[in-house]
Amino acid sequence: MNNFKELRQQMINDQLVARGIRDQTVLNALNAVPREAFIPADLVEFAYKDAPLSIEENQTISQPYIVALMTAALELQSDDRVLEVGTGSGYAAAVLGEICEQVYTIERHKVLADTAQAKLKELGYTDVQVRHGDGTLGWPENAPFNAIIVAAGGPEVPQTLKEQLAIGGRMVIPVGTSLKSQKLVRIQRISNNEYKTEELEDVRFVPLIGAAGWKEKSDGTSRARTLPELIGQSSESFTSIDNVNLDNLLERIGDSRVVLLGEASHGTAEFYDMRARITKELIEKKGFTIVTAEADWPDAAHINRYIQGQQQKSALQNKPFSRFPTWMWANQSTLELTHWLHDYNNKTKSSEQKVGFYGLDLYSLYGSIDSVLDYLQKVDPKMAKTARERYGCLMPWSDEPSLYGRAVITQQHKDCEIEVLRNLQDLLKKRLEYSAANEERFFDAEQNAKLVADAERYYRTMYYAEDNSWNQRDQHMIKTLQAVLDFKGPKSKAVVWAHNSHIGDARATQMSARGELNIGQLARQKYGDKVYNIGFGTDHGTVAAASDWGGPMEIKPVQPSHIDSYERIFHDVPTDNFLLPLRYPLNEHIHKKLLPERLERAIGVIYRPETERQSHYFYASLPSQFDEYIWFDKTRAVEALTKEREEGAFDTFPFGI
Repeated sequence: MNNFKELRQQMINDQLVARGIRDQTVLNALNAVPREAFIPADLVEFAYKDAPLSIEENQTISQPYIVALMTAALELQSDDRVLEVGTGSGYAAAVLGEICEQVYTIERHKVLADTAQAKLKELGYTDVQVRHGDGTLGWPENAPFNAIIVAAGGPEVPQTLKEQLAIGGRMVIPVGTSLKSQKLVRIQRISNNEYKTEELEDVRFVPLIGAAGWKEKSDGTSRARTLPELIGQSSESFTSIDNVNLDNLLERIGDSRVVLLGEASHGTAEFYDMRARITKELIEKKGFTIVTAEADWPDAAHINRYIQGQQQKSALQNKPFSRFPTWMWANQSTLELTHWLHDYNNKTKSSEQKVGFYGLDLYSLYGSIDSVLDYLQKVDPKMAKTARERYGCLMPWSDEPSLYGRAVITQQHKDCEIEVLRNLQDLLKKRLEYSAANEERFFDAEQNAKLVADAERYYRTMYYAEDNSWNQRDQHMIKTLQAVLDFKGPKSKAVVWAHNSHIGDARATQMSARGELNIGQLARQKYGDKVYNIGFGTDHGTVAAASDWGGPMEIKPVQPSHIDSYERIFHDVPTDNFLLPLRYPLNEHIHKKLLPERLERAIGVIYRPETERQSHYFYASLPSQFDEYIWFDKTRAVEALTKEREEGAFDTFPFGI
């Protein structure tokens, strides 16, 4: 038999010192531990080879250099309390025992744990305590530890182990999403919530299996618990919108006063149909009486009159949505919802429980002017004449109000702002007189007058670089939402239909860096936890969209999602359709893994697949953006009620969203 003492010294010189290990305490420890005692009998002649060796349970004993490297990286002191995850044969635990007086080591295989314990006791390492269990959970009753060494590769650093580090403590662990290779990293705990991480070397370890590591297959081998798999286990899957059970979602929504329902495009049928399904249940089971939408107030008023029974013909059959993009609301999904709302209100005896439908957007400058003038003509013809004269300054741009701002810059019309505000002020002065006759009709006129004032400012200022027209638009929408809630009373509750970019909290996206805000942020600031925010997404399918602003609607194929996006993660989930709770996650681990910013896709009324990465992706942190996320892997375009756009005013400044 070889002289093991000489082989150990040769190992120190050739494998450790020659490769940069200089910590004399570590070198002395490896020289003191008889590695041959921890090797299976048939491999003992290879005990000091520069390679890992197989042991029972398909595990390995690490090569001496890796044991030395990881131990040196811990910068151990004799009085340090040390935790080892992955006892294996017990060799590394013995090395740690040569340096520190308090060593705790955990092994998930009972055979290995028992064998190592016996061998360590036999060699006199009585201060090394061995436990059989899940090493990813640590040893909390003996925490905190000055050092933690993990002898198996995990998909990420287990939070449970990080939390068991003492302030100033160090952890060394192999990390990587592939079982074929990992990065050896050292983590130092700076404070309660701050950690410093540095990479040491490329390595390859057996998988770290456990609650916070890889998942074990039924045959005992390891398999990556990938993020898509974890999402699949922590989401609520469904086969169709008609049969999805929303009871758990309604429980998570709780007593929220405002529920924001998003969409990842303005032309996807599943988004409209699922929002309709959720809206119906909120009305029937939660007492919601307000449905608001990213639509113009006068157009939505047509729908509201129909569902209130004030006109017989369906609002959408009267074609109120006549400007680009017509398909955004003039589609089969919206039509079916209006019929349902009409029937619901018809069966509802209490006027307080009847549902109203309202538009939040500010693009209907001239439609709102017409509505104000029509109202005043009926209640106060003299004031109508004055209002008509004041609004006259806006008439030259009725075909294209987006050009109004250019005219203001050139000083052609400086007085319109004053004139439209005078109309609003005069209307508000007559609130008591006008609303006494018909409060709802006055409220409608008041909102139209406010819209005219905000729209005038919007078009006037969008040419100034220092003014953010996006913010003006969303501030108008949140003011309108608040006005409707106030009008309906303190117990009223509202649903909001708008694009993800409007309802996902802007502070969790790159919008915030540009100084942009949105309804989601403003609603959260106004109503706090009484807001529940639901985003939607898809991977591929078809969508109704145009190639250019004002262009015809096309049915376009949606490209498969970008490899670095949230959408790609959800596409890889085993189930096609699911609800993923984010505010109240079924698995807290999911929330943490999704928190780092990734790309997220947004398709508006314009879709340009040829420049999709630049045109339709932005960075966001999904769990901070939404309270819930609903996924449809494959989707189809909305069914437009008409493919023809009526000739006339197009007064929407070209935002794709």
